[in-house]
Amino acid sequence: MAISEGGLLTDEIRQKVWPKLLNVNTNDPPPISGNDLRQMSKDYQQVLLDVRRSLRRFPPGMPEEQREGLQEELIDIILLILERNPQLHYYQGYHDIVVTFLLVVGEKLATSLVEKLSTHHLRDFMDPTMDNTKHILNYLMPIIDQVNPDLHDFMQSAEVGTIFALSWLITWFGHVLSDFRHVVRLYDFFLACHPLMPIYFAAVIVLYREQEVLDCDCDMASVHHLLSQIPQDLPYETLISRAGDLFVQFPPSELAREAAAQQQAEKTAASTFKDFELASAQQRPDMVLRQRFRGLLRPEERTKDVLTKPRTNRFVKLAVMGLTVALGAAALAVVKSALEWAPKFQLQLFP
Repeated sequence: MAISEGGLLTDEIRQKVWPKLLNVNTNDPPPISGNDLRQMSKDYQQVLLDVRRSLRRFPPGMPEEQREGLQEELIDIILLILERNPQLHYYQGYHDIVVTFLLVVGEKLATSLVEKLSTHHLRDFMDPTMDNTKHILNYLMPIIDQVNPDLHDFMQSAEVGTIFALSWLITWFGHVLSDFRHVVRLYDFFLACHPLMPIYFAAVIVLYREQEVLDCDCDMASVHHLLSQIPQDLPYETLISRAGDLFVQFPPSELAREAAAQQQAEKTAASTFKDFELASAQQRPDMVLRQRFRGLLRPEERTKDVLTKPRTNRFVKLAVMGLTVALGAAALAVVKSALEWAPKFQLQLFP
């Protein structure tokens, strides 16, 4: 449902499904703290500033008293997660993700869900440096190059880089989309898929705006200004479907060699993620995406390799694509790590 047209449709359904996608038991008591986190946290002042600036993330027309109460809850959720996970480092934009969960599922459940998300899907963004975040951004141009080399070359000539997509990636587009319905629709999709799916969605936005980009002056300032402003009337369902198709055609393992700044597995979130067995307990929407994509091919095309690069080892490819619980997005992109996981999960992933 989460990757199909329309997504989960209502917040009532999301309150039941999002915990399952993150493997969170809703019967477990929510985490609490006996400390005065606002006095103790080194991040409190920055969190406070960010939350105060988040007025537009709340529904228009919401009573001021209700909004202020939610902002206080937002601060408490963030500080509690940071206290419980000292390995995580706050970044500006994190509150944009937390407020989405708060508005959909409420404070108690949001705390549990965002904590799991922070130690899995968002783990690489919460490192002390931006090295892994930059590494993930480096997948953007290889995806574009596979689909539209002319657009890729134009952007390379303009030296625009990928920084225009930074806020898209680290907030799961929550910071840049004004319509909350579009934000939660994307969260449905991202929660059900590989942790690198947001960078594929970023790529399809750029590809969709091909003509606008090519009509720009070929310089960094012009192209960056255009791309940093996301149109609010995008055909979201079409783009979501396209992102899923591109993930199947050009999975991270196929693009890893082309992505700049290769990272070693021990430097990414894989080194901190111990419960690998969670992966085999999840539904595998990536398999659904593969089946849907193959269903779009004409019969004579189904026997052809949809990839333009040589295939990797079968177990490497399927392990990387099938692990929908995030081991850290950059970590999953490293084929070496997949080689190490494949033997352990061979029987579970490929019964």
